[in-house]
Amino acid sequence: MTDLHAAAKRCLDASDPEEKIRLTHAAWDALQSGALRAEPASPAPVPIGAPGRPERPQLVPQRQVPHRGLGSPEGRAALVHAVAHIEFNAINLAWDAVYRFRGMPDAYYRDWVSCANDEARHFSMLSTRLAELGHFYGDFGAHNGLWEMAEKTAHHDTARMALVPRVLEARGLDVTPGMIERLRAVGDEGTIAILEVILREEVAHVAAGTRWFRWCCERDGLEPRETFLDLLRDYMGRNLRGPFNRPARLEAGFDEDELDSLTALALAET
Repeated sequence: MTDLHAAAKRCLDASDPEEKIRLTHAAWDALQSGALRAEPASPAPVPIGAPGRPERPQLVPQRQVPHRGLGSPEGRAALVHAVAHIEFNAINLAWDAVYRFRGMPDAYYRDWVSCANDEARHFSMLSTRLAELGHFYGDFGAHNGLWEMAEKTAHHDTARMALVPRVLEARGLDVTPGMIERLRAVGDEGTIAILEVILREEVAHVAAGTRWFRWCCERDGLEPRETFLDLLRDYMGRNLRGPFNRPARLEAGFDEDELDSLTALALAET
């Protein structure tokens, strides 16, 4: 196989997490070696459908996902499981960005395959930690919010780049430091070490979203800051939450004016 889009579809369709991870790492290695490339003339994708995933976890509305304290191994396992589910979805999101949007620059595809490879590694680390805590991926309920946004933004690359990496994934930059502090209070250094790796590497993933969102805006003659705010209003409604991790978001390509606007928008919705 030399067609990157076909490789992306194989990764998307894989339902077994270990197989999805294996295919993802193999595709990244093949892209780096030059064995895979995006075919400009490849056919357009079919309408978006659910990616491959195991029968468990059971998907429930976000408000029905239970919140447990971190004072017990069960509570810490539930937190690790929630982050693992985000990373599993992030693998699919990165591959869908590769598969769905054709005719993009080679650097675009390299960025998102690299992100998929990172997310697969994150999922593996979290799965190992879950096992250490006596659990496995699928033992707790989870929600499908990340993939629901992929479906909503399937029609246009600008909306996808704005709203998945720069909103939903960027939320991880905001909340992970607080998770780390809570885990430090209960002495869970094993989970902290993994979250610190994820936090550091997710900055680059959000930065990729920033880079390609602005590229799309320049291509289409759009002003990025106002376009981003318009997309937030159109797609997020009253669901934008702060506070925002300004240092991490600045490192990920946000500017001060954007962050001021985000803060004002979040405050107006509380």
